[in-house]
Amino acid sequence: MSRKRKNNEPIYITNLEIIDIAEEGRGIGKADDLVIFVEKAIPGDVVDVRLVKKKKNLAEAVITQLHQASKYRVEPFCPHFGVCGGCKWQHMDYVAQLQFKQKNVEAALQRLGKIDVSGSQKILGASENQYYRNKLEYTFSNKRWLDKVDMEGETADREMNALGFHVPLRFDKILDIDHCYLQADPSNEIRNAIKKYAIENKISFYDLRNHEGALRNLIIRTSSTGELMVCVVFAYPNDTEITGLMQFIKDNFKQITSLLYIVNQKKNDTIFDQEVICFAGRDYIFEEMPRDGKSNLKFKIGVKSFYQTNSLQAHELYKITKEFAGLKATDLVYDLYTGAGTIANFVAADVKQVVGIEYVPSAIEDAKFNSQINEIENTLFYAGDMKDILNVDFIAKHGKPDVVITDPPRAGMHTDVVNCLLDLAAEKIVYVSCNAATQARDLALLTEKYEVSAIKPVDMFPHTQHVENVVLLVLKNG
Repeated sequence: MSRKRKNNEPIYITNLEIIDIAEEGRGIGKADDLVIFVEKAIPGDVVDVRLVKKKKNLAEAVITQLHQASKYRVEPFCPHFGVCGGCKWQHMDYVAQLQFKQKNVEAALQRLGKIDVSGSQKILGASENQYYRNKLEYTFSNKRWLDKVDMEGETADREMNALGFHVPLRFDKILDIDHCYLQADPSNEIRNAIKKYAIENKISFYDLRNHEGALRNLIIRTSSTGELMVCVVFAYPNDTEITGLMQFIKDNFKQITSLLYIVNQKKNDTIFDQEVICFAGRDYIFEEMPRDGKSNLKFKIGVKSFYQTNSLQAHELYKITKEFAGLKATDLVYDLYTGAGTIANFVAADVKQVVGIEYVPSAIEDAKFNSQINEIENTLFYAGDMKDILNVDFIAKHGKPDVVITDPPRAGMHTDVVNCLLDLAAEKIVYVSCNAATQARDLALLTEKYEVSAIKPVDMFPHTQHVENVVLLVLKNG
């Protein structure tokens, strides 16, 4: 291994062995006292790299030559791999992906939470690792990302409009997607048809820097019931453009259950505060989830609704959550960060009552509706900031829970919520997390009164570095 540099030229390192993989999905190598994070590198690779960023004893690098391929390396199946930031581990064998996800979860819990992971259960892999998402969001842009082939070609007839995903670290550049392997058909067909129609009819694509243009975002949701939602987000259209495009979609994709649009002229893409206009069909679709020995649960899904994006694995995740909780018919359960009440409604038949809390009011309305359509009468739902709602008065009103299930966002739980759980001292807490680092931070605080009894990672997002983790905490004796 050697470093090469002349004057102010970039630093090159040759024959760097990749020995590990970071939680964010980059390979790790070491050169003397320098720890190097290498894009698209896999443990076992031997590579030459060019440093693109360096600070003290840490550096980021890209591969300039692959000398020896890791035994885990496979050929990516998507032609967009390497530019699109969506599936960073596509070049790694799926069995190896699971191994490294388990390793990273355990490392985070040990390093940040001082948690004993010796009894951690084997990660649950996904039965389907292509076309597993039920929701995708695309962005329209008049500034398409140009690859080397584009740059070498003629500029006169170059199409600059794109409908696809953001290029990593480039908020204003969109990679035009031809075929995405994340969501089953007719998702690709719909996206490509909308793009073709817009270009042919000269409907402007959004300019992310100047905040102008007619077409902004496209949201497609599918469900296990076969229902389909399409929502077009416009920015600065005229009425003719809206009516023309929406009618085109309706006429050409008759399988659409819910055809919606939004006009969002804010400088950010969030739609939670925007009016949703139903152009055709319902303003929601239904998702279903099996229950052991009972009829399927139905969930109402609107364009703003939160629902796990991997329907099959969501069912497995909730089964593990329920198993860890060891529920009894007499139990009172608090379901924190309940979203649309999916976990709450999933466990309701096994307990006396479930009380769900969620920040987003529209999600709580969905949760109540989901209980109603499933004829579930032992759930209560409240909307508001968790740290403000979960207090002494709330607990006095609803009772001390036997079990707490918590599934917070990536940022984890506010310290006030953690302190409230410590004061509450429920017999069991089941902590579901999509971020092992913030989960570890919270667990470190909770171990003041709790011991970690079970750990099980669940892969919800194949070919990415992301992973869910379920932890059971049991109140210590005395």
